Amino acid sequence: MKSALNKELEEITQRIMDGLEKGSDEASKTLHLTDVRQAKKLLDLMDKASTKSERDTGKRALVQELVLTTWMQRLYFIIRSFIMGLISAGISAIFILYFGSINVTLGLVLGIGGFVLSLIISRLFDAQIVKLTTTIVSFLNGHKSLRNFMISHF
Repeated sequence: MKSALNKELEEITQRIMDGLEKGSDEASKTLHLTDVRQAKKLLDLMDKASTKSERDTGKRALVQELVLTTWMQRLYFIIRSFIMGLISAGISAIFILYFGSINVTLGLVLGIGGFVLSLIISRLFDAQIVKLTTTIVSFLNGHKSLRNFMISHF
């Protein structure tokens, strides 16, 4: 029974490590710990591992995957916020061009309406935003200084 657990732990750990090292789109689709059950299963298998080196390898892979997932989420938020800001700015520019100026009431309506509309539009294109984020993270894996700049300043 221990050898089957060790084999399963080694398989999951190796899959995560390979995906992290490759940084490919195909690997990143299957590796992110979006399912809580997958993370719990990996932690349970690490606790049942027979040797310290197997536990350390599993823990290192899990931490690396969590860091990558955190970077993905932060970058996703940055990109989505940027897109929402552009949409809201475009709506505001159209209103200002049409009316010439805006007052406080129109500004409030415009702000709330622009936010809601940009939120709806960004949710409609969520799959494309996720794909763009994955592509950017793959690119940033090869450019460490640019990645560190983006993570620390945004």
